Amino acid sequence: MTIPFIDLQAQRLRLAGKIEAAVQEAVVGGAWVMGPQVRQFEADLAAFGKAKHALGCANGTDALALPLMAWGIGRGDAVFVPSFTFAATAEVVPWFDAEPVFVDVDENTYNMDPAALERAIEGIKAEGRLTPRVVIAVDLFGQPADYPAIKAICDKYDLKLISDSAQGFGCTIDGAHPLKWADVTTTSFFPAKPLGCYGDGGAVLTNDDDLAQLMDSIRVHGKAVAVDLKDRTFDHDPKYLNMRIGLNSRLDTIQAAVLIEKLKVFGQEIEWRNAAAARYNEGLRAHVAKVPDVPAGNVSNWAQYTVEHPDRDALAAHLKDQGVPTAVYYPIPLHLQPAYEHFPRGAGGLPVTERLKDVVISLPMHSDLDAQTQDRIIAAVASFKA
Repeated sequence: MTIPFIDLQAQRLRLAGKIEAAVQEAVVGGAWVMGPQVRQFEADLAAFGKAKHALGCANGTDALALPLMAWGIGRGDAVFVPSFTFAATAEVVPWFDAEPVFVDVDENTYNMDPAALERAIEGIKAEGRLTPRVVIAVDLFGQPADYPAIKAICDKYDLKLISDSAQGFGCTIDGAHPLKWADVTTTSFFPAKPLGCYGDGGAVLTNDDDLAQLMDSIRVHGKAVAVDLKDRTFDHDPKYLNMRIGLNSRLDTIQAAVLIEKLKVFGQEIEWRNAAAARYNEGLRAHVAKVPDVPAGNVSNWAQYTVEHPDRDALAAHLKDQGVPTAVYYPIPLHLQPAYEHFPRGAGGLPVTERLKDVVISLPMHSDLDAQTQDRIIAAVASFKA
């Protein structure tokens, strides 16, 4: 029998009664867009992420766009992003006629390499064509980027910092969430994410009061918010006073109801994922080129469990025959994709990224992954003869 790569149904069955009741309450309540459950979830999410503000939105891609719009990013601006990530990280940058600059990643964490970032910034400044404005660091596969080092670089060059935690929300460094260093943390609630809803959704977290107001305005068609109404008289619903160009990017009430229940158990699920990752590491270290060790003091949410193997494609075929699904993230890095290959690359190229694309392979990982199933997966990997 084939093993699920991500067993969403196991979690659904475990939480079924509570989620079904929450959804029914939201349906009966009738406030299906930006209803009271959205406000409750935003408060709960802010508390979990140690943030002053959490704003729900339509998806994780819009979550990245909101701060860029609020900061006025546009033509002639450079936004530094890793190439070894999902397209959404870079995709939002050309929306505003700015340019993504692709940065290499660290050999061990697969996250943005601070040294490569600084080389990229210096290269862009020396060229003089673009103005460095923002860094988007990605918490790839659930592991936090090196925020202390990246933040120091951002401060040195006066750049804004976004933590793209679409995969990594809940990860920490010495107990602190990425928002301790970032201006903004964004996340996605796509169903396959560790904290996923039953459709699409996203959120932005920040400690900046003024930025939170601007993003709140932008996510609802540029509506008037408190800062806009100061010393201004407007007798109608502020949503009909449009102060800026915005988006239609609201989190559905039903999805918020689902997420309220999932967030209650999310901390426990991260612990289960870490236990599963430890079992994998112990069983697989002798059978692959590299297992994903996490730096001391860091906690990953293990959105994916990814190893390296020199004969990756043959291993994947072998595991498929054994009923074990796998995935490759990412076989074509962004700087080699047709839509992005013309954008700038950091000085020195991206040799680590280009090596990883040929050797990484991800194994089944989710919060309900039991030891018996893992033993079967580990045995299947161990039985492979290159």
